[in-house]
Amino acid sequence: MDISNYQKDFIEYLASTKWVKEPVNLYEPIEYIIKLGGKRMRPVLTLMAADIFSGAYQKAMPAALAIEVFHNFTLIHDDIMDDAPLRRGKDTVHEKWDLNTGILSGDAMLILAYQYFENYEPVVFQKLAKLFSKTALEVCDGQQLDVDFETRSDVTIEEYINMIRLKTSVLVAAALKMGALVSNTSETNANLIYEFGLNLGLAFQLQDDYLDAFGNPETFGKQVGGDIMENKKTFLYLKSLEVANEQDRSKLQFYYNQKLADNSYKITEVLRIFEQNDIPILIKEQIKKYTEKAFETLFLINISDQKKQILKNFGLSLMNRNV
Repeated sequence: MDISNYQKDFIEYLASTKWVKEPVNLYEPIEYIIKLGGKRMRPVLTLMAADIFSGAYQKAMPAALAIEVFHNFTLIHDDIMDDAPLRRGKDTVHEKWDLNTGILSGDAMLILAYQYFENYEPVVFQKLAKLFSKTALEVCDGQQLDVDFETRSDVTIEEYINMIRLKTSVLVAAALKMGALVSNTSETNANLIYEFGLNLGLAFQLQDDYLDAFGNPETFGKQVGGDIMENKKTFLYLKSLEVANEQDRSKLQFYYNQKLADNSYKITEVLRIFEQNDIPILIKEQIKKYTEKAFETLFLINISDQKKQILKNFGLSLMNRNV
């Protein structure tokens, strides 16, 4: 149950998949985004769950591919909405081709993702498709809320947690549950592994928020302070508004209404306000809370203690990124 083995086998499975067919201009962008790389975390979760519940993770490959194709579809459309020029250091699909291609190739990817479930018998297919439809719609809900928050000044922490649950966590949870469904484990087990993924996904996204502000730029893989530059109303910002004095609140609100060519002073000042108000400590408490909630769920899953420990170790490895 070594994660690197799942990654290696999944990448080989990806490489064996024929992406490009006629019309080439529809399918080449799909191959391009899929082959841009990434950690492949979500399909790995599907394979890991299948291995834990059945010991036969190879049969979960089509479901894992569905998750990966769907995830990359959301990236194409997110990049269009954000007008992002780069994805993993390369041109985004709509930059390399054009806007219409990005929209249509993304649409095709969503349909392709459903087709991979046809590899399973009808009962499993129905369960996978039902979970997938629910998850895909929730991800859209989360994306819309994220867009709405950009123009709202009254976003609450509770609303923010709900947004990241929908935009990020439900896909992590669904990836694990799909591995459980393919393995024909009990409904209770499948629901519990979903809850484990949901809370772990929340902890992971909150940690991402923390690292965006306080991570090591050499190892984080993204530009530190990116959320501040984009005026993203993350937990760090919202908690600061809640606990800071009037002067700090006014400064924060002023900085978050600016789009600047040079953000170095803005980032320095915002980070100073965060630190002055113990926001790094407060967000770490939240990360710990959701990580522990995830681990509490593990005790209820009907698998061996050894397998529970494997899932716990995976969770710990996600939460201890050295960045």
